[in-house]
Amino acid sequence: MSRRFVLGIDFGGTKVALATASADSVDRPLRKMRLPTLGSEGAQQVLRRSLDAARELADWSGTLQAVGVSTFGVVRGETVQLAPTVPGWEGLELPRLLREEFGDTPVAIDNDVNAAAAAELRWGALRGVRTGLYLNLGTGLAAALVVHGTVVPGAHGAAGEIGYLLSRPGDPAFAEGHAPLEEVVSGHALAQRGSALLGRTVSAASLFEVDGDPAVRALLDGAVEALAMAVANVCVVLDPERVVIGGGLMGASSQIIPLLTAEIRRAVPFPPEITAARFIDDAPLYGALALALTARG
Repeated sequence: MSRRFVLGIDFGGTKVALATASADSVDRPLRKMRLPTLGSEGAQQVLRRSLDAARELADWSGTLQAVGVSTFGVVRGETVQLAPTVPGWEGLELPRLLREEFGDTPVAIDNDVNAAAAAELRWGALRGVRTGLYLNLGTGLAAALVVHGTVVPGAHGAAGEIGYLLSRPGDPAFAEGHAPLEEVVSGHALAQRGSALLGRTVSAASLFEVDGDPAVRALLDGAVEALAMAVANVCVVLDPERVVIGGGLMGASSQIIPLLTAEIRRAVPFPPEITAARFIDDAPLYGALALALTARG
């Protein structure tokens, strides 16, 4: 008898990750594959190469039961929006294209941060949590809101897009082409500004290892303070029992989490527990597998 399996696909700005897993042990992948996004070549080639890779994985694994997909941007109805990283991804009818590819096989799709939260809900640090917040500190900045044990999409699929939060009245805002908080806190912003300060290319995570440079210290302190204020404000609104933090900047978790915890305890009437995510590497891919399991029913 052929093995029943599910397929997960994570479309990222720099890489596409794919995995198959037994339908009965989804958090333990059978096979993985990753390929560079090559976003400058456009959305159609990204999709074509990714689906070719998916077919190759499926041929090795057995009977496909369901497909889960995570993507950068926001999935709104039949299109992906807020996705300028890859030319042609903005406005791409990704749900329809995936349905055409996989036919009668159930397909579930969500943005990458919501997918990561789905993985934490099913297997990780949000398991059993009714009201919670998943915070992704990576190249970009976003969150997922959990209410009644389910990720909340919002009216337009954009709940949790905290990168667009204003920190001061009159800040350059979304309508002017800005993401105010993300431009201060995200890994991309910190790497860009840190590289300018040091006169060499550095990653955001490596900035936390720089000793004795007051300008770098001021940059990081300002970013973490802005992040802490924003998360505290979200916690006042949502009243979560737990905040789970994941993403590439968690390499500096020993410095970030204590500062966030202190500010949230200072500012929030009923402070939530603050904890690291279970899935740090490939969180959206595990999230895609979680979506597939849900789609399978």
